[in-house]
Amino acid sequence: MPSTASHTLDDPEQLAAIGKRLRRAHGQLGAVVRMLDEGCSCEEIVTQMAAVSKAVNTAAFNLISASLKECLVDPSIDSGPMTEKFQKLFLSLA
Repeated sequence: MPSTASHTLDDPEQLAAIGKRLRRAHGQLGAVVRMLDEGCSCEEIVTQMAAVSKAVNTAAFNLISASLKECLVDPSIDSGPMTEKFQKLFLSLA
């Protein structure tokens, strides 16, 4: 049975920052594909893949932490189930 606890990030500054980071990661991933096509060295490709991975994970961590902060300051949200859900999300990235 799916959990009923859910949250959508409302902070426009956080949304913009996360979107910017993901667009950058999208561009980096395109560069990785080009590098493969161009026959670049494994070291160069893996270095770029690591940068993509870090950018995506950082965006995910920022999304989770900003959402958690909103939930904790909103008195209309039962923070117990949301905190548990966010903990699971953090662990899914570990």
